[in-house]
Amino acid sequence: MWSRSLSGMIKYISKRDINSRELWRRWMSSEPKKRFAALWGNGDYGRLGLGSLESQWRPVPVVCSAFENQCVKAIACGGAHTLFLTDNGRVYATGLNDFGQLGRSENISYSLEPIEVSGFEKEVVHISTGYYHSAAITVDGELYIWGKNSNGQLGLGKKAAKVVSVPTKIECLSGIRIKLAALGSEHSVAVTDEGEVLSWGGGGSGRLGHGHESSILGFLRSSRFIC
Repeated sequence: MWSRSLSGMIKYISKRDINSRELWRRWMSSEPKKRFAALWGNGDYGRLGLGSLESQWRPVPVVCSAFENQCVKAIACGGAHTLFLTDNGRVYATGLNDFGQLGRSENISYSLEPIEVSGFEKEVVHISTGYYHSAAITVDGELYIWGKNSNGQLGLGKKAAKVVSVPTKIECLSGIRIKLAALGSEHSVAVTDEGEVLSWGGGGSGRLGHGHESSILGFLRSSRFIC
């Protein structure tokens, strides 16, 4: 849920949480037009980014130091992790990290609050999450991807590891500008700036749109294998 004013969300914060309520009142008075993120639902593994494992039945604003001086532009929710994109092109992640889906090199099982994801050469303009993997697109159309790679869903080739814990640029797509990406459980789809659709990963039940291919480790554009 997005808003340019915090006032529309204050009423959803529990009256019992005085500290949180007062903090948001101060933020509202100092930056009344700041965009923010509010999440709700299952709180396991810190996927809501609220600093705890508690589930929330109503939208609760994400209050953390990472967003004090920047606005949240977009959110992508995965199986048990969440990505945040700020207005200055920085990416943050929270939640489960059992397959490296948070994009951090250190060995952490989960994060209760958003932590920054680094490794991008330029500003990020788009984020996407699958069940166990994540992706980001930079301003020049380069696609970075990380997380679980059990069926080639990362598009990094046959020799790639089964788990990639840091953002990795898909070199095979060099020269092709990617505009959008959408990630499923074990497959991925991308749209180029020319409107073409690429798909790769697990192809069971025809999810890649190219017949009954069981798994694609390269990329398919329409009906043609491109790399």
